[in-house]
Amino acid sequence: MRWHAPQKASGSYSCSSNSRNMTTKQELEAMENQISTIQVSSHGETVKSGLSHGGFKTVEKGRNWGWLLSGFISLNILLLGIAIVSGSVFNKIQITSAHLQIFLIFLVILTTIWMIYYKIHTSRVYRAVLYKDTHAGPIWLRGGLVLFGVCSVIMDIFKIIYYVGRMHCDSPVKIAFPVVQALFVIVQTYILWVHAKDCVQIQQIITRCGLMLTLSTNLMVWMTAVTEESLHQTVFPADPSYNASSNGGYKIDVTSQDRAGPSDCKCSHNMCDVFEKAYYYLYPFNIEYSLFASAMAYVMWKNVGRQVDEHHSHSPRFSLWDVLIGPVAGLIVLVAGLATFVVYEVDVSKGDQKKKENALIMHYIMNIVAILLMSITTLIGCIIFRMDKREQVSGKNPTRSLDVGLLVGASLGQFLICYFTIVAVLASGVQGHINGLNLANSILTVIQLCLQNAFLIKGLHREPFKETETSTVFANVMAVRERDPDRRSSSIVPAHTLPIPLTFLRGRLSWKRRILKEICGFLLFCNVILWIMPAFGARPQFDDTVGSDIYVFETWAAIVNIGMPFGIFYRMHSVASLFEVCLTS
Repeated sequence: MRWHAPQKASGSYSCSSNSRNMTTKQELEAMENQISTIQVSSHGETVKSGLSHGGFKTVEKGRNWGWLLSGFISLNILLLGIAIVSGSVFNKIQITSAHLQIFLIFLVILTTIWMIYYKIHTSRVYRAVLYKDTHAGPIWLRGGLVLFGVCSVIMDIFKIIYYVGRMHCDSPVKIAFPVVQALFVIVQTYILWVHAKDCVQIQQIITRCGLMLTLSTNLMVWMTAVTEESLHQTVFPADPSYNASSNGGYKIDVTSQDRAGPSDCKCSHNMCDVFEKAYYYLYPFNIEYSLFASAMAYVMWKNVGRQVDEHHSHSPRFSLWDVLIGPVAGLIVLVAGLATFVVYEVDVSKGDQKKKENALIMHYIMNIVAILLMSITTLIGCIIFRMDKREQVSGKNPTRSLDVGLLVGASLGQFLICYFTIVAVLASGVQGHINGLNLANSILTVIQLCLQNAFLIKGLHREPFKETETSTVFANVMAVRERDPDRRSSSIVPAHTLPIPLTFLRGRLSWKRRILKEICGFLLFCNVILWIMPAFGARPQFDDTVGSDIYVFETWAAIVNIGMPFGIFYRMHSVASLFEVCLTS
Protein backbone atom coordinates (compact mmCIF):
# COMPACT_ATOMS: atom_id res chain seq x y z
CA MET A 1 0.00 0.00 0.00
CA ARG A 2 1.12 3.55 -0.64
CA TRP A 3 2.34 5.78 2.13
CA HIS A 4 0.38 9.02 2.50
CA ALA A 5 2.29 11.93 3.92
CA PRO A 6 0.70 13.43 7.00
CA GLN A 7 -1.39 16.52 6.45
CA LYS A 8 -1.29 19.57 8.66
CA ALA A 9 -4.51 20.26 10.54
CA SER A 10 -4.86 22.89 13.26
CA GLY A 11 -1.14 23.03 13.88
CA SER A 12 -0.71 19.26 14.38
CA TYR A 13 0.20 16.27 12.23
CA SER A 14 -1.75 13.04 11.73
CA CYS A 15 -0.75 9.84 9.96
CA SER A 16 -3.03 7.95 7.62
CA SER A 17 -4.57 4.84 9.22
CA ASN A 18 -3.67 2.59 6.28
CA SER A 19 0.05 3.00 7.06
CA ARG A 20 -0.29 0.20 9.61
CA ASN A 21 -0.19 -2.36 6.83
CA MET A 22 3.15 -1.27 5.33
CA THR A 23 5.54 -4.16 4.99
CA THR A 24 8.37 -3.14 2.75
CA LYS A 25 11.65 -1.83 4.09
CA GLN A 26 11.36 1.36 2.06
CA GLU A 27 7.93 2.12 3.48
CA LEU A 28 9.14 1.54 7.05
CA GLU A 29 12.03 3.91 6.46
CA ALA A 30 9.63 6.49 5.06
CA MET A 31 7.51 6.22 8.19
CA GLU A 32 10.50 6.71 10.45
CA ASN A 33 11.51 9.80 8.47
CA GLN A 34 8.02 11.23 8.88
CA ILE A 35 7.88 10.49 12.59
CA SER A 36 11.28 12.06 13.13
CA THR A 37 9.86 15.39 11.98
CA ILE A 38 7.50 15.46 14.91
CA GLN A 39 8.25 16.11 18.54
CA VAL A 40 5.68 15.76 21.27
CA SER A 41 6.27 17.57 24.48
CA SER A 42 5.39 16.13 27.88
CA HIS A 43 2.38 18.43 28.06
CA GLY A 44 0.70 17.11 24.93
CA GLU A 45 1.86 19.88 22.60
CA THR A 46 3.13 18.92 19.16
CA VAL A 47 6.08 20.85 17.73
CA LYS A 48 8.00 20.45 14.48
CA SER A 49 11.56 19.38 14.94
CA GLY A 50 12.38 21.70 12.09
CA LEU A 51 12.18 24.40 14.71
CA SER A 52 15.40 24.97 16.52
CA HIS A 53 15.91 23.42 19.90
CA GLY A 54 16.35 26.91 21.22
CA GLY A 55 12.84 27.85 20.09
CA PHE A 56 11.37 24.79 21.78
CA LYS A 57 13.25 25.58 24.98
CA THR A 58 11.96 29.15 24.82
CA VAL A 59 8.36 27.87 24.76
CA GLU A 60 9.06 25.60 27.73
CA LYS A 61 10.79 28.42 29.60
CA GLY A 62 7.87 30.79 28.98
CA ARG A 63 5.40 28.19 30.21
CA ASN A 64 7.40 27.59 33.39
CA TRP A 65 7.71 31.31 34.03
CA GLY A 66 3.95 31.67 33.62
CA TRP A 67 3.27 28.94 36.15
CA LEU A 68 5.76 30.33 38.67
CA LEU A 69 4.65 33.95 38.36
CA SER A 70 0.95 33.17 38.58
CA GLY A 71 1.57 30.83 41.51
CA PHE A 72 3.47 33.52 43.41
CA ILE A 73 0.67 36.02 42.75
CA SER A 74 -1.94 33.64 44.13
CA LEU A 75 0.17 32.69 47.15
CA ASN A 76 0.79 36.30 48.17
CA ILE A 77 -2.84 37.32 47.73
CA LEU A 78 -4.12 34.40 49.80
CA LEU A 79 -1.59 34.81 52.60
CA LEU A 80 -2.27 38.55 52.85
CA GLY A 81 -6.00 37.86 52.77
CA ILE A 82 -5.77 35.24 55.53
CA ALA A 83 -3.88 37.73 57.70
CA ILE A 84 -6.50 40.46 57.17
CA VAL A 85 -9.44 38.07 57.75
CA SER A 86 -7.85 36.78 60.95
CA GLY A 87 -7.18 40.31 62.14
CA SER A 88 -10.76 41.39 61.50
CA VAL A 89 -12.03 38.45 63.55
CA PHE A 90 -9.69 38.59 66.54
CA ASN A 91 -8.92 42.31 66.66
CA LYS A 92 -11.89 44.52 65.86
CA ILE A 93 -10.25 47.80 66.93
CA GLN A 94 -7.21 48.22 64.69
CA ILE A 95 -8.50 45.93 61.89
CA THR A 96 -12.22 46.18 61.22
CA SER A 97 -14.50 44.52 58.68
CA ALA A 98 -14.33 47.75 56.66
CA HIS A 99 -10.59 47.26 56.13
CA LEU A 100 -11.22 43.72 54.91
CA GLN A 101 -13.91 44.91 52.52
CA ILE A 102 -11.61 47.62 51.12
CA PHE A 103 -9.07 44.90 50.32
CA LEU A 104 -11.79 42.77 48.70
CA ILE A 105 -13.08 45.72 46.67
CA PHE A 106 -9.59 46.29 45.28
CA LEU A 107 -9.27 42.60 44.31
CA VAL A 108 -12.75 42.41 42.80
CA ILE A 109 -12.32 45.55 40.69
CA LEU A 110 -8.90 44.41 39.45
CA THR A 111 -10.26 40.97 38.53
CA THR A 112 -13.29 42.45 36.77
CA ILE A 113 -11.04 44.70 34.66
CA TRP A 114 -8.90 41.73 33.68
CA MET A 115 -11.92 39.63 32.69
CA ILE A 116 -13.23 42.42 30.47
CA TYR A 117 -9.78 42.72 28.89
CA TYR A 118 -9.67 38.94 28.36
CA LYS A 119 -13.03 38.98 26.61
CA ILE A 120 -12.11 41.87 24.31
CA HIS A 121 -8.64 40.54 23.50
CA THR A 122 -9.66 36.97 22.70
CA SER A 123 -12.56 38.23 20.58
CA ARG A 124 -10.42 40.54 18.46
CA VAL A 125 -7.28 38.42 17.99
CA TYR A 126 -7.56 35.84 15.24
CA ARG A 127 -7.01 32.25 16.38
CA ALA A 128 -6.52 33.25 20.00
CA VAL A 129 -8.32 30.07 21.09
CA LEU A 130 -7.45 27.17 18.81
CA TYR A 131 -8.78 24.36 20.98
CA LYS A 132 -11.68 23.68 23.34
CA ASP A 133 -11.55 21.27 26.28
CA THR A 134 -14.77 19.29 25.94
CA HIS A 135 -14.54 18.01 29.52
CA ALA A 136 -14.28 21.49 31.05
CA GLY A 137 -17.36 23.49 32.02
CA PRO A 138 -20.19 21.03 31.26
CA ILE A 139 -23.65 22.51 30.93
CA TRP A 140 -24.82 21.33 34.35
CA LEU A 141 -21.80 22.95 36.02
CA ARG A 142 -22.36 26.24 34.24
CA GLY A 143 -26.07 25.99 35.04
CA GLY A 144 -25.24 25.60 38.73
CA LEU A 145 -22.90 28.57 38.48
CA VAL A 146 -25.72 30.70 37.06
CA LEU A 147 -28.15 29.56 39.77
CA PHE A 148 -25.72 30.30 42.59
CA GLY A 149 -24.75 33.55 40.89
CA VAL A 150 -28.36 34.74 40.80
CA CYS A 151 -28.74 33.95 44.50
CA SER A 152 -25.48 35.80 45.21
CA VAL A 153 -26.72 38.91 43.41
CA ILE A 154 -29.98 38.76 45.40
CA MET A 155 -27.93 38.46 48.59
CA ASP A 156 -25.95 41.57 47.60
CA ILE A 157 -29.19 43.47 46.95
CA PHE A 158 -30.47 42.55 50.42
CA LYS A 159 -27.16 43.66 51.92
CA ILE A 160 -27.37 47.00 50.12
CA ILE A 161 -30.89 47.61 51.43
CA TYR A 162 -29.84 46.62 54.94
CA TYR A 163 -26.76 48.84 55.08
CA VAL A 164 -28.54 51.79 53.44
CA GLY A 165 -30.71 51.87 56.54
CA ARG A 166 -27.55 52.10 58.67
CA MET A 167 -25.64 54.47 56.40
CA HIS A 168 -25.91 57.38 58.84
CA CYS A 169 -23.93 55.50 61.50
CA ASP A 170 -21.97 52.81 59.64
CA SER A 171 -19.13 52.76 57.13
CA PRO A 172 -20.12 53.48 53.50
CA VAL A 173 -17.68 50.74 52.48
CA LYS A 174 -20.29 48.20 53.59
CA ILE A 175 -22.60 49.54 50.87
CA ALA A 176 -19.89 49.78 48.23
CA PHE A 177 -18.72 46.18 48.63
CA PRO A 178 -22.02 44.42 47.77
CA VAL A 179 -22.46 46.77 44.80
CA VAL A 180 -19.01 45.91 43.44
CA GLN A 181 -19.47 42.22 44.22
CA ALA A 182 -22.79 42.06 42.36
CA LEU A 183 -21.15 43.56 39.26
CA PHE A 184 -18.26 41.12 39.64
CA VAL A 185 -20.61 38.12 39.85
CA ILE A 186 -22.49 39.18 36.72
CA VAL A 187 -19.32 39.72 34.65
CA GLN A 188 -17.64 36.55 35.90
CA THR A 189 -20.69 34.37 35.29
CA TYR A 190 -20.84 35.55 31.69
CA ILE A 191 -17.11 35.03 31.11
CA LEU A 192 -17.12 31.53 32.59
CA TRP A 193 -20.27 30.55 30.70
CA VAL A 194 -18.73 31.56 27.36
CA HIS A 195 -15.02 30.80 27.88
CA ALA A 196 -14.88 27.91 30.37
CA LYS A 197 -13.64 25.52 27.65
CA ASP A 198 -10.96 27.83 26.23
CA CYS A 199 -7.39 26.65 25.64
CA VAL A 200 -5.76 30.04 25.07
CA GLN A 201 -2.65 30.09 22.86
CA ILE A 202 -1.68 33.78 23.03
CA GLN A 203 -0.28 35.92 25.86
CA GLN A 204 0.01 32.80 27.97
CA ILE A 205 1.90 34.39 30.87
CA ILE A 206 -0.59 37.27 31.19
CA THR A 207 -3.52 34.86 30.85
CA ARG A 208 -2.17 32.53 33.52
CA CYS A 209 -1.61 35.42 35.91
CA GLY A 210 -5.09 36.80 35.26
CA LEU A 211 -6.76 33.43 35.81
CA MET A 212 -4.81 32.90 39.02
CA LEU A 213 -5.90 36.39 40.14
CA THR A 214 -9.49 35.34 39.43
CA LEU A 215 -9.00 32.13 41.39
CA SER A 216 -7.47 33.97 44.36
CA THR A 217 -10.23 36.60 44.39
CA ASN A 218 -12.93 33.94 44.49
CA LEU A 219 -11.13 32.09 47.27
CA MET A 220 -10.89 35.31 49.27
CA VAL A 221 -14.61 35.98 48.81
CA TRP A 222 -15.27 32.38 49.86
CA MET A 223 -13.02 32.70 52.91
CA THR A 224 -14.73 35.90 54.02
CA ALA A 225 -18.22 34.47 53.55
CA VAL A 226 -17.33 31.26 55.37
CA THR A 227 -15.89 33.24 58.30
CA GLU A 228 -18.98 35.43 58.62
CA GLU A 229 -21.33 32.46 58.29
CA SER A 230 -19.39 30.36 60.80
CA LEU A 231 -19.35 33.14 63.38
CA HIS A 232 -23.03 33.76 62.80
CA GLN A 233 -23.90 30.06 63.28
CA THR A 234 -21.60 29.53 66.26
CA VAL A 235 -23.66 29.30 69.44
CA PHE A 236 -21.67 30.62 72.39
CA PRO A 237 -22.28 29.58 76.01
CA ALA A 238 -24.24 32.04 78.08
CA ASP A 239 -21.38 32.08 80.62
CA PRO A 240 -18.03 31.05 79.11
CA SER A 241 -16.46 30.76 82.58
CA TYR A 242 -18.54 27.68 83.27
CA ASN A 243 -18.59 24.32 81.56
CA ALA A 244 -21.22 23.92 78.86
CA SER A 245 -23.02 21.22 80.84
CA SER A 246 -23.09 23.14 84.13
CA ASN A 247 -25.49 25.82 82.91
CA GLY A 248 -28.09 23.41 81.61
CA GLY A 249 -26.86 23.69 78.09
CA TYR A 250 -28.38 27.14 77.67
CA LYS A 251 -26.78 28.96 74.80
CA ILE A 252 -27.28 32.16 72.92
CA ASP A 253 -26.88 32.96 69.25
CA VAL A 254 -24.58 35.86 68.63
CA THR A 255 -25.01 37.95 65.51
CA SER A 256 -22.38 39.99 63.76
CA GLN A 257 -23.42 43.16 65.60
CA ASP A 258 -23.42 41.44 69.00
CA ARG A 259 -19.87 40.15 68.46
CA ALA A 260 -18.68 43.70 67.98
CA GLY A 261 -20.26 44.73 71.23
CA PRO A 262 -23.33 46.81 71.94
CA SER A 263 -24.12 49.21 69.13
CA ASP A 264 -26.06 52.47 69.22
CA CYS A 265 -26.56 52.41 65.45
CA LYS A 266 -30.27 52.19 64.68
CA CYS A 267 -31.72 51.33 61.30
CA SER A 268 -33.60 54.12 59.53
CA HIS A 269 -36.30 51.77 58.21
CA ASN A 270 -38.26 48.90 59.72
CA MET A 271 -37.07 46.15 57.36
CA CYS A 272 -33.47 45.84 58.52
CA ASP A 273 -34.03 42.70 60.60
CA VAL A 274 -35.89 41.01 57.76
CA PHE A 275 -33.20 41.70 55.17
CA GLU A 276 -30.42 40.70 57.60
CA LYS A 277 -31.99 37.29 58.17
CA ALA A 278 -32.69 36.95 54.45
CA TYR A 279 -29.15 37.56 53.26
CA TYR A 280 -27.75 35.21 55.91
CA TYR A 281 -29.93 32.44 54.46
CA LEU A 282 -28.40 33.16 51.03
CA TYR A 283 -24.81 32.83 52.24
CA PRO A 284 -24.57 29.11 51.34
CA PHE A 285 -25.31 29.93 47.69
CA ASN A 286 -22.66 32.65 47.62
CA ILE A 287 -20.16 30.25 49.19
CA GLU A 288 -20.86 27.57 46.59
CA TYR A 289 -20.70 30.13 43.77
CA SER A 290 -17.20 31.19 44.79
CA LEU A 291 -16.04 27.56 44.89
CA PHE A 292 -17.60 26.75 41.50
CA ALA A 293 -15.95 29.80 39.95
CA SER A 294 -12.60 28.93 41.56
CA ALA A 295 -12.71 25.41 40.16
CA MET A 296 -13.57 26.61 36.65
CA ALA A 297 -10.84 29.27 36.76
CA TYR A 298 -8.31 26.61 37.81
CA VAL A 299 -9.25 24.37 34.87
CA MET A 300 -8.88 27.32 32.49
CA TRP A 301 -5.47 28.02 34.02
CA LYS A 302 -4.40 24.43 33.43
CA ASN A 303 -5.64 24.61 29.83
CA VAL A 304 -3.62 27.69 28.86
CA GLY A 305 -1.37 26.69 25.96
CA ARG A 306 -2.81 23.18 25.90
CA GLN A 307 -3.54 21.43 22.59
CA VAL A 308 -6.48 19.06 22.88
CA ASP A 309 -7.34 16.17 20.61
CA GLU A 310 -11.08 16.34 20.13
CA HIS A 311 -11.47 13.42 17.74
CA HIS A 312 -12.54 11.05 20.50
CA SER A 313 -14.66 13.38 22.59
CA HIS A 314 -17.78 11.87 24.10
CA SER A 315 -20.94 13.81 24.87
CA PRO A 316 -23.15 11.68 27.11
CA ARG A 317 -26.82 12.50 27.30
CA PHE A 318 -29.15 12.27 30.27
CA SER A 319 -32.59 10.73 30.05
CA LEU A 320 -35.15 10.67 32.85
CA TRP A 321 -36.44 7.33 31.57
CA ASP A 322 -33.16 5.57 32.37
CA VAL A 323 -33.68 5.68 36.14
CA LEU A 324 -36.69 5.53 38.44
CA ILE A 325 -36.26 3.64 41.72
CA GLY A 326 -33.08 5.43 42.83
CA PRO A 327 -34.31 9.01 42.36
CA VAL A 328 -37.70 8.20 43.92
CA ALA A 329 -36.03 6.68 46.99
CA GLY A 330 -33.65 9.65 47.13
CA LEU A 331 -36.58 12.09 46.97
CA ILE A 332 -38.23 10.28 49.89
CA VAL A 333 -35.06 10.68 51.94
CA LEU A 334 -34.83 14.34 50.86
CA VAL A 335 -38.40 15.14 51.91
CA ALA A 336 -38.01 13.29 55.21
CA GLY A 337 -34.75 15.12 55.86
CA LEU A 338 -36.33 18.50 55.15
CA ALA A 339 -39.20 17.74 57.54
CA THR A 340 -36.88 16.67 60.36
CA PHE A 341 -34.62 19.65 59.71
CA VAL A 342 -37.48 22.12 60.06
CA VAL A 343 -38.68 20.46 63.28
CA TYR A 344 -35.10 20.39 64.59
CA GLU A 345 -34.55 24.10 63.95
CA VAL A 346 -37.89 25.06 65.52
CA ASP A 347 -37.46 22.93 68.66
CA VAL A 348 -33.84 23.96 69.27
CA SER A 349 -34.66 27.65 68.92
CA LYS A 350 -37.31 27.44 71.68
CA GLY A 351 -34.68 26.90 74.39
CA ASP A 352 -36.57 24.05 76.04
CA GLN A 353 -34.02 21.42 77.14
CA LYS A 354 -36.41 18.48 76.72
CA LYS A 355 -37.46 19.53 73.23
CA LYS A 356 -33.84 20.11 72.27
CA GLU A 357 -32.89 16.59 73.34
CA ASN A 358 -35.79 15.10 71.36
CA ALA A 359 -34.79 17.20 68.35
CA LEU A 360 -31.21 15.92 68.58
CA ILE A 361 -32.39 12.29 68.80
CA MET A 362 -34.61 12.79 65.75
CA HIS A 363 -31.81 14.51 63.85
CA TYR A 364 -29.29 11.75 64.58
CA ILE A 365 -31.74 8.97 63.68
CA MET A 366 -32.50 10.66 60.36
CA ASN A 367 -28.81 11.01 59.57
CA ILE A 368 -28.02 7.43 60.60
CA VAL A 369 -30.77 6.00 58.36
CA ALA A 370 -29.71 8.10 55.38
CA ILE A 371 -26.00 7.38 55.81
CA LEU A 372 -26.60 3.65 56.33
CA LEU A 373 -28.65 3.41 53.13
CA MET A 374 -26.00 5.42 51.28
CA SER A 375 -23.24 3.12 52.53
CA ILE A 376 -25.08 0.00 51.36
CA THR A 377 -25.85 1.38 47.89
CA THR A 378 -22.31 2.76 47.51
CA LEU A 379 -20.85 -0.64 48.41
CA ILE A 380 -23.02 -2.25 45.72
CA GLY A 381 -21.76 0.34 43.24
CA CYS A 382 -18.13 -0.40 44.15
CA ILE A 383 -18.76 -4.13 43.57
CA ILE A 384 -20.25 -3.41 40.14
CA PHE A 385 -17.23 -1.27 39.25
CA ARG A 386 -15.06 -4.19 40.32
CA MET A 387 -16.93 -6.39 37.81
CA ASP A 388 -16.89 -3.69 35.14
CA LYS A 389 -14.65 -4.32 32.13
CA ARG A 390 -14.43 -0.69 31.03
CA GLU A 391 -10.95 0.73 30.69
CA GLN A 392 -9.55 3.58 32.73
CA VAL A 393 -9.53 7.04 31.17
CA SER A 394 -6.16 7.58 29.54
CA GLY A 395 -4.33 10.86 29.07
CA LYS A 396 -4.18 14.03 31.17
CA ASN A 397 -7.47 15.61 32.12
CA PRO A 398 -7.32 18.71 34.38
CA THR A 399 -11.04 18.51 35.13
CA ARG A 400 -10.91 14.92 36.39
CA SER A 401 -7.75 15.53 38.40
CA LEU A 402 -9.36 18.56 40.05
CA ASP A 403 -12.56 16.63 40.82
CA VAL A 404 -10.64 13.87 42.58
CA GLY A 405 -8.45 16.32 44.48
CA LEU A 406 -11.45 18.32 45.67
CA LEU A 407 -13.33 15.19 46.75
CA VAL A 408 -10.44 13.88 48.83
CA GLY A 409 -9.46 17.29 50.21
CA ALA A 410 -12.98 18.43 51.11
CA SER A 411 -13.80 15.13 52.83
CA LEU A 412 -10.98 15.80 55.30
CA GLY A 413 -13.17 18.41 57.01
CA GLN A 414 -15.89 15.85 57.67
CA PHE A 415 -13.29 13.31 58.82
CA LEU A 416 -11.88 15.91 61.23
CA ILE A 417 -15.23 16.52 62.96
CA CYS A 418 -16.15 12.82 63.03
CA TYR A 419 -12.92 11.64 64.62
CA PHE A 420 -12.91 14.40 67.24
CA THR A 421 -16.52 13.50 68.03
CA ILE A 422 -15.71 9.79 68.33
CA VAL A 423 -12.89 10.52 70.79
CA ALA A 424 -15.09 12.91 72.80
CA VAL A 425 -18.00 10.46 73.07
CA LEU A 426 -15.78 7.54 74.03
CA ALA A 427 -13.98 9.67 76.61
CA SER A 428 -17.32 10.67 78.15
CA GLY A 429 -18.32 7.01 78.57
CA VAL A 430 -21.13 6.97 75.95
CA GLN A 431 -23.73 8.07 78.48
CA GLY A 432 -27.30 8.42 77.29
CA HIS A 433 -29.12 7.86 74.01
CA ILE A 434 -27.86 11.10 72.45
CA ASN A 435 -24.20 10.20 72.88
CA GLY A 436 -24.80 6.68 71.56
CA LEU A 437 -26.54 8.01 68.47
CA ASN A 438 -23.83 10.64 68.01
CA LEU A 439 -21.15 7.93 68.13
CA ALA A 440 -22.99 5.71 65.65
CA ASN A 441 -23.57 8.66 63.34
CA SER A 442 -19.87 9.61 63.35
CA ILE A 443 -18.64 6.05 62.72
CA LEU A 444 -21.12 5.47 59.89
CA THR A 445 -20.20 8.85 58.35
CA VAL A 446 -16.52 7.85 58.23
CA ILE A 447 -17.43 4.56 56.52
CA GLN A 448 -19.77 6.28 54.07
CA LEU A 449 -17.17 8.89 53.14
CA CYS A 450 -14.58 6.21 52.39
CA LEU A 451 -17.01 4.19 50.25
CA GLN A 452 -18.37 7.23 48.40
CA ASN A 453 -14.89 8.55 47.63
CA ALA A 454 -13.88 5.15 46.23
CA PHE A 455 -17.09 4.94 44.18
CA LEU A 456 -16.74 8.43 42.71
CA ILE A 457 -13.02 8.13 41.95
CA LYS A 458 -13.59 4.83 40.15
CA GLY A 459 -16.57 6.24 38.27
CA LEU A 460 -14.86 9.44 37.19
CA HIS A 461 -11.90 7.53 35.77
CA ARG A 462 -13.95 5.06 33.72
CA GLU A 463 -14.46 5.33 30.00
CA PRO A 464 -18.11 5.91 29.03
CA PHE A 465 -20.12 2.83 28.14
CA LYS A 466 -20.06 1.92 24.46
CA GLU A 467 -23.44 1.48 22.86
CA THR A 468 -22.85 -2.14 21.85
CA GLU A 469 -25.94 -3.68 23.39
CA THR A 470 -28.50 -1.49 21.71
CA SER A 471 -30.10 -2.73 18.54
CA THR A 472 -29.81 -0.63 15.41
CA VAL A 473 -32.88 -0.30 13.19
CA PHE A 474 -32.65 1.03 9.64
CA ALA A 475 -35.76 2.47 8.08
CA ASN A 476 -36.45 1.44 4.51
CA VAL A 477 -37.42 4.70 2.86
CA MET A 478 -39.08 2.96 -0.11
CA ALA A 479 -41.15 0.77 2.20
CA VAL A 480 -42.36 3.79 4.14
CA ARG A 481 -43.35 5.49 0.88
CA GLU A 482 -45.36 2.45 -0.13
CA ARG A 483 -47.20 2.53 3.19
CA ASP A 484 -47.96 6.24 2.88
CA PRO A 485 -48.81 7.31 -0.72
CA ASP A 486 -48.84 10.98 0.30
CA ARG A 487 -45.08 10.84 0.97
CA ARG A 488 -43.95 9.02 -2.18
CA SER A 489 -42.62 12.22 -3.67
CA SER A 490 -40.63 13.13 -0.58
CA SER A 491 -37.13 11.91 0.19
CA ILE A 492 -37.41 12.86 3.89
CA VAL A 493 -39.19 10.55 6.31
CA PRO A 494 -40.15 12.25 9.57
CA ALA A 495 -39.51 10.29 12.74
CA HIS A 496 -43.18 10.16 13.71
CA THR A 497 -44.08 8.30 10.48
CA LEU A 498 -42.09 5.21 11.47
CA PRO A 499 -44.33 2.33 12.59
CA ILE A 500 -41.99 1.59 15.57
CA PRO A 501 -41.77 4.15 18.42
CA LEU A 502 -38.38 5.79 18.76
CA THR A 503 -38.13 4.79 22.43
CA PHE A 504 -37.82 1.15 21.33
CA LEU A 505 -35.13 1.89 18.77
CA ARG A 506 -32.65 2.93 21.45
CA GLY A 507 -32.59 -0.46 23.11
CA ARG A 508 -32.55 -1.20 26.82
CA LEU A 509 -29.80 -0.51 29.32
CA SER A 510 -27.79 -3.44 30.59
CA TRP A 511 -28.38 -4.42 34.23
CA LYS A 512 -25.02 -3.00 35.32
CA ARG A 513 -25.69 0.38 33.71
CA ARG A 514 -29.21 0.50 35.13
CA ILE A 515 -28.05 -0.27 38.69
CA LEU A 516 -25.23 2.28 38.48
CA LYS A 517 -27.63 4.99 37.32
CA GLU A 518 -30.11 4.11 40.07
CA ILE A 519 -27.34 4.27 42.68
CA CYS A 520 -26.14 7.65 41.39
CA GLY A 521 -29.68 9.02 41.45
CA PHE A 522 -30.25 7.87 45.03
CA LEU A 523 -26.90 9.14 46.31
CA LEU A 524 -27.38 12.47 44.54
CA PHE A 525 -30.56 13.35 46.46
CA CYS A 526 -29.13 12.03 49.73
CA ASN A 527 -26.08 14.27 49.36
CA VAL A 528 -28.39 17.21 48.64
CA ILE A 529 -30.17 16.85 51.99
CA LEU A 530 -26.84 16.33 53.77
CA TRP A 531 -25.75 19.62 52.19
CA ILE A 532 -28.95 21.51 53.05
CA MET A 533 -29.03 20.72 56.77
CA PRO A 534 -25.58 22.07 57.77
CA ALA A 535 -25.56 24.78 55.10
CA PHE A 536 -28.75 26.36 56.45
CA GLY A 537 -27.97 26.25 60.14
CA ALA A 538 -28.07 22.73 61.64
CA ARG A 539 -25.27 22.64 64.25
CA PRO A 540 -25.77 19.57 66.46
CA GLN A 541 -22.08 19.87 67.36
CA PHE A 542 -22.98 22.92 69.48
CA ASP A 543 -26.41 21.75 70.64
CA ASP A 544 -24.89 18.51 71.95
CA THR A 545 -22.48 19.46 74.75
CA VAL A 546 -20.19 16.42 74.55
CA GLY A 547 -17.63 18.21 72.36
CA SER A 548 -17.38 21.31 74.54
CA ASP A 549 -17.29 19.12 77.67
CA ILE A 550 -14.20 17.18 76.57
CA TYR A 551 -12.43 19.98 74.72
CA VAL A 552 -12.26 23.66 75.61
CA PHE A 553 -15.15 25.46 73.93
CA GLU A 554 -12.84 27.65 71.87
CA THR A 555 -10.98 24.57 70.62
CA TRP A 556 -14.20 22.75 69.79
CA ALA A 557 -15.61 25.80 68.00
CA ALA A 558 -12.42 26.10 65.94
CA ILE A 559 -12.61 22.41 64.95
CA VAL A 560 -16.24 22.69 63.89
CA ASN A 561 -15.83 26.01 62.08
CA ILE A 562 -12.81 24.73 60.14
CA GLY A 563 -14.21 21.32 59.25
CA MET A 564 -17.83 22.27 58.57
CA PRO A 565 -17.27 24.48 55.45
CA PHE A 566 -15.23 21.72 53.83
CA GLY A 567 -17.88 19.15 54.75
CA ILE A 568 -20.61 21.31 53.22
CA PHE A 569 -18.60 21.78 50.04
CA TYR A 570 -17.89 18.03 49.90
CA ARG A 571 -21.61 17.24 49.72
CA MET A 572 -22.27 19.75 46.95
CA HIS A 573 -19.22 18.61 44.98
CA SER A 574 -20.35 15.01 45.42
CA VAL A 575 -23.67 15.94 43.83
CA ALA A 576 -21.83 17.29 40.77
CA SER A 577 -19.55 14.24 40.58
CA LEU A 578 -22.46 11.81 40.96
CA PHE A 579 -24.27 13.50 38.09
CA GLU A 580 -21.14 13.14 35.96
CA VAL A 581 -20.81 9.43 36.84
CA CYS A 582 -24.50 8.94 36.05
CA LEU A 583 -24.02 10.47 32.61
CA THR A 584 -21.03 8.28 31.74
CA SER A 585 -22.71 5.10 33.02
